[in-house]
Amino acid sequence: METIQRERYIERLKSLRDKKIIKVITGVRRCGKSTLMALFQQELMRSGVQKEQIININFEDYDFVELRDAKTLYKYICQRLSKDAPHYVFLDEIQHVENYADVVDALFVKDNLDLYITGSNAYLLSSEIATLLSGRYVEIQILPLSFKEYVSATGDTNNLERKYADYIAFSSFPYAMAFERDEQLTDDYLRGIYSTIVLKDVVQRNRISDAVMLENVMAFLADNIGNTLSVKKIADTLTSSGRKADVKTIEKYLSALCQSFILYPAKRYNIKGRQLLKTMEKYYLVDVALRNTLLGSKNTDYGRVLENVVYLELLRRNPHVYVGKTDALEVDFVTVNMQEVAYYQVAATVLDNTTLQRELKPLQAIKDNYPKTILTLDTMPVTFHNGIKQQNVLDWLLEQ
Repeated sequence: METIQRERYIERLKSLRDKKIIKVITGVRRCGKSTLMALFQQELMRSGVQKEQIININFEDYDFVELRDAKTLYKYICQRLSKDAPHYVFLDEIQHVENYADVVDALFVKDNLDLYITGSNAYLLSSEIATLLSGRYVEIQILPLSFKEYVSATGDTNNLERKYADYIAFSSFPYAMAFERDEQLTDDYLRGIYSTIVLKDVVQRNRISDAVMLENVMAFLADNIGNTLSVKKIADTLTSSGRKADVKTIEKYLSALCQSFILYPAKRYNIKGRQLLKTMEKYYLVDVALRNTLLGSKNTDYGRVLENVVYLELLRRNPHVYVGKTDALEVDFVTVNMQEVAYYQVAATVLDNTTLQRELKPLQAIKDNYPKTILTLDTMPVTFHNGIKQQNVLDWLLEQ
């Protein structure tokens, strides 16, 4: 399987190269962080950087297990530095190093050193390291393959509908493409990723004693992607099904799952008041194919699965993505960037006029001139409804 180019992220790293700031690359396990680092190292060498100027350590590689000690790691790196040339230091899955924040801080102050670190858990940016490195790092969040990257890896843009069906069924995790649409191999692979995330990044790190309850919470959320939820509603639903759950426990589990990047929360945004609301979030999976693995069923709810896909794509383009609320109506997504705002409705189809009017209504209720778009799987050219754009979502996903 050929390496999939991650151009969006490579360009971001190139723009930050040699800037006196720590590049912190975060994302769920197996989303391609290590591959991205390797691709960027190749880019560096193409630009004239010598191999000796690059120090690359993956702390999940047993060859480097001794370097999980902070002092040993620091000494190892310092011995390989010279004053004559800049060095590029890549520390992959650095959360395995005890007191890693101290090492990062010590390396940061050195001249001629460009530092890149990755981690599979938001614990990497806990209050401790965020305080220690305040103003000295930039976070680059990596997601699994976008639909555009997935299509690019297939070699052509033919039969997009079929490729979208494969994308949501056979996973957006990069290595899943190596299984060539084999359902059993894909399912085994996803179960392995899920188990590793739950056991390593959630249960162990958060000292969770009831792993079964955690998995019940995860399955409930997977079954309810795109639904507005409160912590109390989740607790009450699980309790009514025979698994007694209290609000504090559910809050802890939700926080841990989001920190592991397997779940992404979308807060609600009051469009009229231009402010975030504190209750009733929505949750989306980092990869919609995981839904099959967790629920043992196929993605038959195409509308909510599509909503999940669009949410992740909006996150790739803009880190500020919310669920919109205007009076009693809801807008699927609102993106906010400085003073720019955009609104999105997502539906599998709006060929039925009743459905179209239902999707238009929340957007029509917004009395400003920011862009408003309805994204659907309907194969038809771009049309406008009194200024509201209707576009095929697959075309939109392939845009820059």
